[in-house]
Amino acid sequence: MALVEYALDENVAIVTMNSGENRFNLTFLGEFLSVLDTIEDDTDANVLVVRSSHEKIFSNGIDLDWLVPFVQKNDLDTAKKFLYTLNRLLKRLLIYPMPTIAAITGHAFAGGAILCCTFDFRFMRSDRGFFCFPEVDLGIPFLPGMIAIAKKAIPMYKFEEMKYTGKRLTAQECEEHHIVMKACHINDLMAKVLSFAKGLNKRREVIGEMKRGMCKDIVHVIDVEDPPVIETGRFSI
Repeated sequence: MALVEYALDENVAIVTMNSGENRFNLTFLGEFLSVLDTIEDDTDANVLVVRSSHEKIFSNGIDLDWLVPFVQKNDLDTAKKFLYTLNRLLKRLLIYPMPTIAAITGHAFAGGAILCCTFDFRFMRSDRGFFCFPEVDLGIPFLPGMIAIAKKAIPMYKFEEMKYTGKRLTAQECEEHHIVMKACHINDLMAKVLSFAKGLNKRREVIGEMKRGMCKDIVHVIDVEDPPVIETGRFSI
């Protein structure tokens, strides 16, 4: 089974992340980017949906078990390559030339929550899973690009609470604060996502141009930021 794969359902490309907790490392990011290229170049899909095959986790963010050994060996070239590649995926999703929907099938923590924020629309299962930024308790400050991405999807008053307290939001709270469009039981999640998605039968070139304008300031922040040198025990992402 591929780490990231896709299937077509009429005009909708459904991407499934199959990498367990779907933590970010270079291999996972590379496969995700490759699938996005294939969908854009080789299909007529005009809506993108992303989900997880894990029974309770959408994504838990950066794969620290993979990253830390490179930092400990002072292999900062690999660490920086990873951060640049992560930024490339986040930017790709922000301006992907079709409406994008995160079907949040479980916990979305840290970088996994940031990933969700890159999408145009979010639906979240209501029977299991939290949406959370635990960085404050891990001693990991946000990069400017990640702050810009989060502010696109989360009202400022709620983002401040989440960022400074590490509070875990339920799907119902996310819906109440307009972080997700709909909180629904896992048994209904994909049906509601696909019903919404299939109604978004828009032209790619129009959506792409709109996104480049809407996300111009966020993309600029991502493009100009230089991933910091990472020190053992003190991460900056």
